[in-house]
Amino acid sequence: MSQYEALSAAIRAEEPVALASVIEVAPEAEWEEPPVTGEAVPVLGARILVRPGQPWSGTLGDGRLDAVVARDTLGALESGQNHTRHYGRHGEARRREVAVFVEVFAPPPQMVIFGAVDFTAALARVAKILGYRVTVCDARPVFATPQRFPMADQVVVDWPDRHLQAVGPSLGPRDAVCVLTHDPKFDVPAIAAAVRTGVGYLGAMGSRRTHSERSRRLLEAGLTEDELARVMGPIGLDIGARTPEETAVSICAEIIALRSGSAGRVPSLRDRSGPIHRDGAAPPEPD
Repeated sequence: MSQYEALSAAIRAEEPVALASVIEVAPEAEWEEPPVTGEAVPVLGARILVRPGQPWSGTLGDGRLDAVVARDTLGALESGQNHTRHYGRHGEARRREVAVFVEVFAPPPQMVIFGAVDFTAALARVAKILGYRVTVCDARPVFATPQRFPMADQVVVDWPDRHLQAVGPSLGPRDAVCVLTHDPKFDVPAIAAAVRTGVGYLGAMGSRRTHSERSRRLLEAGLTEDELARVMGPIGLDIGARTPEETAVSICAEIIALRSGSAGRVPSLRDRSGPIHRDGAAPPEPD
């Protein structure tokens, strides 16, 4: 199978894959060390195809460069970001003899929402606009139905911790878990299971009092302070959101800010004090 056939097959199967291509090779006169006769050198336009858990295919012209670029490309797959990096011709860092462009073809990021409530429908709609594959999970079959959440890619009737046992290993830095319940028997197991995954964002809805009580229960359940610090609670940026739709925007904005490194320009609710609704008239909380 050719590289492009393998690339096409991975994309169709929604499997993470990346193509690393040599886009520039400096003239030999600019190399820090001249090549010896018969030495393998990088080739302009050469490519390697990289997939997690599999050997890379192809070569950039030098085996040592291939190994370094393949390692860095796996990191790019985790972030889901294209980039250009420079290397020495054998993969040395802090040299600019070779430029390699990494094009990432990653499956859509996942958002797992726990709690089949009104806020969930709004969050699922906004997340779909942003390109997430959305799963709604609730242990109550009367609430967790495709009819209530037609915008979700999947509606699962299960306990949060049990569902995370199944999907947790697939969650990475691009993914999000949002806990919108206010019932300890749901949100405590959900958060306790989520903090032990590699998910990039973990948020929990509720007032400051609700989150304080939840934090106490989580510590009693065995979470460490460092694990608890991963939880964005109260969830969302402090933009004065009131309606489910506005709250969904504030949650997604917080996810984007953390992922892009822009966190702090607009404070998160977690980092402020006082009522989360400025006029003191809070909208009804989810059931």
